[in-house]
Amino acid sequence: MPTPTPVPPRDRADTPWRSEGAPPGPPQKKKMPGGWRWLILAALIVYLITNVVLSFFNRGDEPTVSYTEFSKQVAAGNVSKIYSKGDAIQGELKAEQPVPDGGEGDYTKFVTQRPAFADDDLWANLTKQNVNVTASPVVVQRSFLANLLLSLAPMLLLVLLWVLVARRMGAGMGGVGGLGRKAPPKPVELEGAKRTTFEDVAGIDEVAGELSDVVDFLKNPQEYRKLGARMPGGVLLSGPPGTGKTLLARAVAGEAGVPFFSASASEFIEMIVGVGASRVRELFTEARKVAPAIIFIDEIDTIGRVRGGGATMGGHDEREQTLNQILTEMDGFSGSEGVVVLAATNRADVLDPALTRPGRFDRTVVVAPPDRGGREAILRIHTRDIPLAENVDLAHMARTTPGMTGAELANLANEAALLAVKRRQDRVTQSDLSDALEKIQLGAERSLVMPLEERRRTAYHESGHALLGMLQPGADPVRKITIVPRGRALGVTLSTPDADRYAYTEEYLRGRIIGALGGMAAEHIVYDVITTGAENDLEQVTNIVRGMVGRWGMSERVGKLTAVPSDGQGPYGLSAAPATLDAVDHEMRRIVDECYEEACDLLRENRPKLDALAEALLANETLDEPAAYAAAGIPRLRKSAEAGEAGETGAAGDF
Repeated sequence: MPTPTPVPPRDRADTPWRSEGAPPGPPQKKKMPGGWRWLILAALIVYLITNVVLSFFNRGDEPTVSYTEFSKQVAAGNVSKIYSKGDAIQGELKAEQPVPDGGEGDYTKFVTQRPAFADDDLWANLTKQNVNVTASPVVVQRSFLANLLLSLAPMLLLVLLWVLVARRMGAGMGGVGGLGRKAPPKPVELEGAKRTTFEDVAGIDEVAGELSDVVDFLKNPQEYRKLGARMPGGVLLSGPPGTGKTLLARAVAGEAGVPFFSASASEFIEMIVGVGASRVRELFTEARKVAPAIIFIDEIDTIGRVRGGGATMGGHDEREQTLNQILTEMDGFSGSEGVVVLAATNRADVLDPALTRPGRFDRTVVVAPPDRGGREAILRIHTRDIPLAENVDLAHMARTTPGMTGAELANLANEAALLAVKRRQDRVTQSDLSDALEKIQLGAERSLVMPLEERRRTAYHESGHALLGMLQPGADPVRKITIVPRGRALGVTLSTPDADRYAYTEEYLRGRIIGALGGMAAEHIVYDVITTGAENDLEQVTNIVRGMVGRWGMSERVGKLTAVPSDGQGPYGLSAAPATLDAVDHEMRRIVDECYEEACDLLRENRPKLDALAEALLANETLDEPAAYAAAGIPRLRKSAEAGEAGETGAAGDF
């Protein structure tokens, strides 16, 4: 195991990432934002102001009266008690008197000074009026300690308010400089807790095999050094959402038994330029401290897009500085530090070439949706803690869920468990899994009361989809037809393949278009109207035919070239010539028109089957696969390719 590279100590790290398996670092000393000099200066100012204010109030509480006024009050018998120290006299009146010499308010306690030349018989007068001469001061002055405490109280309140405001500003501004900082990183999982390993990953065995050498390198680095081999500094996991890229990265760290630091790329970006680069430096510094370790950056396309796209200001924006810092940190790896960077994205095509060059992310691992065997293994993992009935067939569920990712299969198992709870069952049955799959694929049922004529038109619409799917050679079999409103659709026809498909022929794609146009064609033939129910069908048709003409070379006029982007955003703004774009539009319309005419011809030729299927649908509302084929009078021929693996799920006819 390589020796960790020594790193100089630091005061505090702003750490938006999460870590697991890393030893907790030493407690960091908190620093007061702004420094102690400012605090001392503020304390002195507050102390002086408070003393001035207190002295002002002290003077106003016990007024100083003349000795003449004091003698008058004694003669009038209005003095209750006095205290004398030298020539200074403090006293208290029996009844309030207005402050003499034009002063405001009344007074009871007073202070006066007996003149040295006074030759009056003061003691005799006091005795005559029964004035109590006390041994303790009448006006008790606050001590220095009391004045100090009173003066410090406002200062302490000011300091508390200042610290509170500084922390809030630091939390809002990303913890930069004197604006406050976030807490130090804490491990996600406590030491000794069970970590994710390859046993918790299923359905992507070939990907786990590609990463096994990373695990072996982290465990036995000396074996690689003997032959002069260098481990890739970065591994890029590319694949659709939900395929388990994050889980796979955690499994690599758990299998190797090394600390795992994970963060989303968007967490590095802040409003203040330079914060993201600082956080990247801190992350790599933390990883080097506990090397060997793994750093995982999720959704790296957030900051790793191609630079110089014209949307930045001179190349010095926050996103580009963060990306440049990542490139610098990865380029600085010597191979002996034992830090491997894993990153995940579903848009590998938009990453900057400097990020994917050899020496940085020099290995790309494609994480694809699982095949049938992988789906069955994933279902078994996600149902380990779910009590299943004896009739549950996970292999059958794997066959009926082509194209589903690991996240979607986990959601399927959870939805089935929720249904079992609602139905007051102690085990999850096959019916719960099937109903949960329908809810996910078709949407939740809605209690919508439709007029009879609209229900009939919906039945013909869905029957048109289903019948063309049954008649088209090579089309996906019809699994279920329903006119029960689900989600936003008034009816749904579900078709899924018997075997996984990884490449599509022009004949198959034309069949998909014909089936998608079947609902509109049925309404046109039976009612001679066009309704808004075909909106979703037309979206599917447009996406398929655009790919055929502009991406897959299935048009002789356009030729064997790519004229539209793969992200489905349309041909506008591309470098293709206007004549090419016009040809794409013309060919798209031609193919759709041909498919629509073929759909109408097939439905006219099989009008009795269409009517029979619509009547059965009106009577039962929902038809499963055997009932649908029986109602249409068409035999269901299963393909020998069923032993293969499944690919894409299609739901047509969202009326």
